[in-house]
Amino acid sequence: MQTKSLVMIALFTAIIVVLGLIPPIMLTFIPVPIHAQSMGVLLAGVVLGARGGTLSVLLLIGLVAIGLPVLAGGRGGLGVFFSPTAGYLVGFLPAAFLTGLIASKVTATTKTGWPIFTGLMFAAVIGVIADHIFGVVWLVIYIGLLPKDALIGDLLFVPGDLIKAAIAAYIGQFIFQNFGRRLMV
Repeated sequence: MQTKSLVMIALFTAIIVVLGLIPPIMLTFIPVPIHAQSMGVLLAGVVLGARGGTLSVLLLIGLVAIGLPVLAGGRGGLGVFFSPTAGYLVGFLPAAFLTGLIASKVTATTKTGWPIFTGLMFAAVIGVIADHIFGVVWLVIYIGLLPKDALIGDLLFVPGDLIKAAIAAYIGQFIFQNFGRRLMV
């Protein structure tokens, strides 16, 4: 792997960590906070592609596993993988991969304007859906919520995640139009 690729992966992991410094908002009826880190995951996929975005998230998960407090609210350690939010954390991997896979195809065929934004937005929305599937399944299995209750609670996060997807698509469009595909790993 080239030095540039390693630097980009580490940079986007750092971006995800920094977005975790924004204090999470806890909801009383579902044990999952609202946080900004998922936007960093989508952005990593959009900018770095499937491989780079996934490796960036894998590095984040490794940092969490060794106990560094890099998640929203200063959480870290193996206990996080047995918490109600573990499904969403693990869901970051397929979210980054799918977002990056679709974004790579979009940027290979589309060059400018609204078509690239629309394609990147679609990629990010697919990433959001993947993350939410993992999160809901974990809430049903681990917490024991009824599937209907877990899905209803999860739907409250969708508007915010769509805004995060739009921001990631816009930033991705800006980066692609100014730097091309050179940043993809």
